[in-house]
Amino acid sequence: MDALNNKLYFIDSTKHKIFVEQIINGMHDWVRVIDINDNIIFVNESMAKALGKNVIGEKCYKAIGKSEPCENCTSRKAVFEGTIQAKEEIIGDRIFSVKSSPIRDENGQITAVVEVLRDITEMKKMQKKILEHNQKLQSELNMARRLQCSLLPKELPQDKIDFSYVYRPCEAIGGDFLDIFKIDDEHIGIYIADVSGHGVPASMLTVFLRSSINKKTLSPAEALNQLYKEFNRDYYDQELYITIFYAIIDTKNKNIIYSNAGHNASPVLFNHESHRFDILRIPGVPISDWVDNPEYTEKSISIEKGDRLFMYTDGIVELRNNKGEQFGEERLLNILLGEKMPPAMTLDRIIEAAMEFANIKNFNKIIDDITMALLEIL
Repeated sequence: MDALNNKLYFIDSTKHKIFVEQIINGMHDWVRVIDINDNIIFVNESMAKALGKNVIGEKCYKAIGKSEPCENCTSRKAVFEGTIQAKEEIIGDRIFSVKSSPIRDENGQITAVVEVLRDITEMKKMQKKILEHNQKLQSELNMARRLQCSLLPKELPQDKIDFSYVYRPCEAIGGDFLDIFKIDDEHIGIYIADVSGHGVPASMLTVFLRSSINKKTLSPAEALNQLYKEFNRDYYDQELYITIFYAIIDTKNKNIIYSNAGHNASPVLFNHESHRFDILRIPGVPISDWVDNPEYTEKSISIEKGDRLFMYTDGIVELRNNKGEQFGEERLLNILLGEKMPPAMTLDRIIEAAMEFANIKNFNKIIDDITMALLEIL
């Protein structure tokens, strides 16, 4: 009975060995087994066919065209450290991913190493193309960012107002935008806008906005009506839309006329000395294709020396902390109405407080565009 069992065991183990060899020989990857002296003791059919010769008994490095052991030999490291090792190896004009795994006998001693070599040449070529494409795209985005930033206000009418702004897109280019400009000797136009979405499509609409808005009319509502019509003529198939708050400051008659196209971050007019505080709320449809006739309206409010107009997009108030709480309008207003500082310092303080609230160390981690402007009547 023992002899019969031994015979059956031999038959079963032989079948098992043949089955394993069939599996290995069926692999497209190269497989070889190397003893602890660097001698090849087995190769699968894929490797033997590719090399075109019998490499059994050869040194592992000579079989792949090298005259001496590889500088970073994963097989020797696998024997020495007893763990799986990996690297990339150039063989001829091909690139291979190599994984070397130690083989142990029944006593746990390492007796050989099995290497699996996968041809990753085409993958490497594709990675290179993707990298080159990404570098080109990044270069183009950087150029687009410079172009977009060049459209932001630079020469400001500082004799009648003190003005400062923050413009920080969450991507290379953003969907927020603002502009301030002199209409004539007595009127200054200022608007802040937020295009739905981010990136290139949104940034293209900010360029459209700057080039299309009427900077001559003294009626913000008329300017928005014209902008709405032009948007529907040139961008009628766009899913994006623009929210914009537009105000015209009359420095002679001391008032602000304003209109709104769906911009929900309502500007604030305030004065530290007189304790003035007004939120400039007015309804309006975003610049879109939602309705045929948006019928924008406008309001007027008087101003005096020392009044400050704060305009912003919702990116700052929607920052959240780890509890899911928003920074919100109340915290924003507390900073604005607190200690009086120059406009630029006030905006910096808002940014610092918002990032501290959201526990953000790096501004690049912010997921929405942030744009703010603070204007003081002199």
